[in-house]
Amino acid sequence: MIKIGLISDTHNYLDPQIAEYFSDRDEIWHAGDFGEITIARDLEKIAPVIGVYGNIDGQDIRQEFPLHQRFEREGIDVWMTHIGGIPGRYCLPIREEIENNTPNLFICGHSHILKIARDQSLNKMLYMNPGAAGKHGFQVYRTVVRFAIHNQKIQDVEVINLGKIGVPA
Repeated sequence: MIKIGLISDTHNYLDPQIAEYFSDRDEIWHAGDFGEITIARDLEKIAPVIGVYGNIDGQDIRQEFPLHQRFEREGIDVWMTHIGGIPGRYCLPIREEIENNTPNLFICGHSHILKIARDQSLNKMLYMNPGAAGKHGFQVYRTVVRFAIHNQKIQDVEVINLGKIGVPA
């Protein structure tokens, strides 16, 4: 079993609660818009980080984290990117790849909208967007997600509300 902490859109702010919520995680997956490389370094103090760069990220992050990550964990084919769209309305050129080579789990960020859903049209692929953990954006609440993967199953999915945007932790 592997335990994952999923975060996105930190926009150069790492909530102090993250260290506690992700302290038992084996890996942290960041779906882009870190803001500064220091966010990645601070997350790495908690657990190894797998990430992708987002549209606001500079060259420091783009040199270390790619636009897309496609990898396998515990028999689950994972594809993570920053700008991916939503079930039924995936971004071009992602749509063609996702239809022709559907992962078990598709992760993206960018929208700042928390959404976890099965895409029934794509072989019940699980879609996850953890929302935004940073203080910039239009979202009302800052969120992250925790889950586990065991024996080719995603389980124990938990949404964590870090509080309202603009309200100190």
